[in-house]
Amino acid sequence: ELAAVLGHEMAHNIARHAGERMSGGIIINVIARLLFLFDPSGVLTTIFLPTANLLSSLPHSREHESEADRIGIHLSAKACYDPRAAKRVFSAMAEGSTVSGERRPPEFLSTHPSHERRISQFDDWMPDTMRTFQSDFGDRCSRIRHEMSLARQKAAQQATERERQNPRHPATPHY
Repeated sequence: ELAAVLGHEMAHNIARHAGERMSGGIIINVIARLLFLFDPSGVLTTIFLPTANLLSSLPHSREHESEADRIGIHLSAKACYDPRAAKRVFSAMAEGSTVSGERRPPEFLSTHPSHERRISQFDDWMPDTMRTFQSDFGDRCSRIRHEMSLARQKAAQQATERERQNPRHPATPHY
């Protein structure tokens, strides 16, 4: 599950979402300042900013989140982590908000797609992502998992050896 979350956050950076938000914010800010030239009282700006948020910023934010979900599961798959974990994460989040009685705003007022939409999108994207995950008949991932298992065994042996050599101090890795 952690790989799904990390893949999602890495995807925001890969897709340069922060830069897109900044660019959009600059444009909205320029328009808001120009409105002050026509209406120094600020009434037009007071109407414009929430409208721009509702019609531009929020939909783009939801698009960014969906794009990060899609890219993130592909990153997870390429890194040999099961991409189906992403669906489990959002299913647990949906279940948690239902159990706690949390009320979410309507999707059009939210920065994120609903849990239900995300889960549905994962279903749509999963066949292609699973092909990536299972490419070369899983040999690449099997090899990586085996190498990681050997590395964990070696690290455990080294920790045991350090503890044996210095029993008063708990094992701390030396990098």
